[in-house]
Amino acid sequence: MDYTKTIAGYQDMSLVDYDDLRGKYLTFLIDNQTFGIPIADVVQIVGVQEITAVPDFPSYAKGIINLRGNIIPLIDVRLRFGKEEIPYTERTCVIVTNISGHQIGLIVDSVDEVTTISDDQITPPPVVSSDYTNNFITGVGLQEGKIILLLDTQKILGSSEIARLTEN
Repeated sequence: MDYTKTIAGYQDMSLVDYDDLRGKYLTFLIDNQTFGIPIADVVQIVGVQEITAVPDFPSYAKGIINLRGNIIPLIDVRLRFGKEEIPYTERTCVIVTNISGHQIGLIVDSVDEVTTISDDQITPPPVVSSDYTNNFITGVGLQEGKIILLLDTQKILGSSEIARLTEN
């Protein structure tokens, strides 16, 4: 199955009116849990391909890929979120995102859909304790009875982690 897609039907993201993308999210699955990221943060979606391991990368960073001449570091979202590592399948995808001006691939179990979630369908993230703040969950979307944890792609990695993954 070919998972290479243009995002929200746009061939050239430089021509996109980002106001048109407000409230649109790409949803994906990790361990049967649905997550969403703003579609404006998504560059493209590709299937998993040959990954070159890089010494001294964090355990959740699986390595790099060459995507049409661009070197893209990959993080396994499953591992980043503290879940068990599983073998990649034909449904496993790489969501190439723009994080702090760098293209970084997010390995996910599968991509679900592009959906619109209005502000009135989003509640603040739950507070676990006063000692702990989950910085990358921005809210919880509820759509047709399905819970979608909304992520801030800019906060999935800290600035020092981004620098470590993207230094040449």
